[in-house]
Amino acid sequence: MSQQAAFEGAGPIRAGHELPLDQLTDWLRRHAPNLGELQNVSQFNGGQSNPTYRLDTATGACVLRRKPTGVVLKGAHAVEREFKVISALRQADFPVPAPLALCEDETVIGSPFYLMEMVEGRIFWTPTLPGLTPAQRGAHFDALNATIARLHALDVAAIGLDDYGRPGNFFARQIARWSRQYLEDDLAGRDPNMDRLVAWLPEHAPPDDGAVAVVHGDFRADNAVFASDRAEVRAVLDWELSTLGHPMGDFTYHLMMYRLPSHMIGGFAGADLTALGIPTEADYLTAYCERVGRTPPTPQELRFYMAFNMFRLAAIFHGIKGRIARGTASSAHAQTMADNLAELAALAWAQTETTS
Repeated sequence: MSQQAAFEGAGPIRAGHELPLDQLTDWLRRHAPNLGELQNVSQFNGGQSNPTYRLDTATGACVLRRKPTGVVLKGAHAVEREFKVISALRQADFPVPAPLALCEDETVIGSPFYLMEMVEGRIFWTPTLPGLTPAQRGAHFDALNATIARLHALDVAAIGLDDYGRPGNFFARQIARWSRQYLEDDLAGRDPNMDRLVAWLPEHAPPDDGAVAVVHGDFRADNAVFASDRAEVRAVLDWELSTLGHPMGDFTYHLMMYRLPSHMIGGFAGADLTALGIPTEADYLTAYCERVGRTPPTPQELRFYMAFNMFRLAAIFHGIKGRIARGTASSAHAQTMADNLAELAALAWAQTETTS
């Protein structure tokens, strides 16, 4: 799920993810000559959905992000969409890596791919941001909050992304999409809590209020590159799940970090927030709402948002489980995510029974 480029350290290319270097070198010479000659290729451990590589060239390093080979679900792994959104956001001065080149010809390396700048900086793989003082940690969380608020404040038409998704009825469409993906992936099996959520969510979605924004879809601390010496987000990564959608749905996905256990991706439930300098869930939500000028959600709405987003994440884990069964899982961490599916689905259902 994450590009995690530059950042976790690239290593040997994993079996089944090899690139045809002669064809790639020839394409680079014709379509990205400013990079200079290709000198080395390595693979990042991230890139859960789309394999991600470091290319070292005569002029420095850049990142290659590709669609996986083999059978993929319809509409998934759309690297072309990633390239489109980061191109528009870069023009709008939103912090993303600079897009360099797009190749839609799958005969070059076996699937479409794109190149982007490798942004240097600091990525925090643990969501409590270790290595910072409490004051620094609070400032970094505030920078994340300000960055997602800035994204949701962009005028989608003004930045040329008014055709990037279908406006309106975001939750109904998302519930239908992820329910369908879950139900149709026979190789990944079924889960009783997922089945219950498929029925519960459409009946409890809040009325559509017409809010439309570019939504990231997977906004977390480890999808952000911070400046190495200050609380500044230099780049937001992993735009595979981005679309036009409801800003509160996107923000509450980010807010899940407060309710997910620490062994799940992005979670720190149960941490001593005061000692760490991390704002409370309520304060973090309030800060976002003040930045974007929204009324905070009611307890009933927040219950839905949390159940919806955990269901959505569980559906992603379910898809990863299916890719493992098909032999197309691209990340070294795929099995861990698949193993967390049942626990996450149970936690998602538990949100429907909360009063806050």
